Amino acid sequence: MEPIKNVSVFPNANIYFDGKCVSHTIETDAGERKSVGVILPSTLNFSTGSPETMEVIAGQCQVRLAGEEAWRSYGAGDSFSVPGDSSFDIEVAQTLHYVCHFG
Repeated sequence: MEPIKNVSVFPNANIYFDGKCVSHTIETDAGERKSVGVILPSTLNFSTGSPETMEVIAGQCQVRLAGEEAWRSYGAGDSFSVPGDSSFDIEVAQTLHYVCHFG
C-alpha cells in the first residue's frame, strides 16, 4: 500500500468490541475521512452510517453483508464496500490491518 499523504491524525483511538478492533481516524487535505486500524481474530458485527469501503492491507477475513447469506473471503490487496445505514459481519482468522474509506 502506498502511504496516505497530507493527513491530519486524530490522536484518540477508536476502540470497539473490548479492544478487538482499534483504529485511528485521519482526514486528508481534501476533506476525505478514513480510519486506519486492526481487527484481532474474532467474529464481529459492524453498523454503518455512511457508505464504507474496507481496504485489506494484511491478514485475512470473511465478510457477510446485511441481507446476504454467503460469506466472502478477503485478503491483502482486496477491498469490499458496504452501503450506508447497513451492517456487516466480519470473521477475522489472522489479525487484519485495514483502511476504511468513508462516504
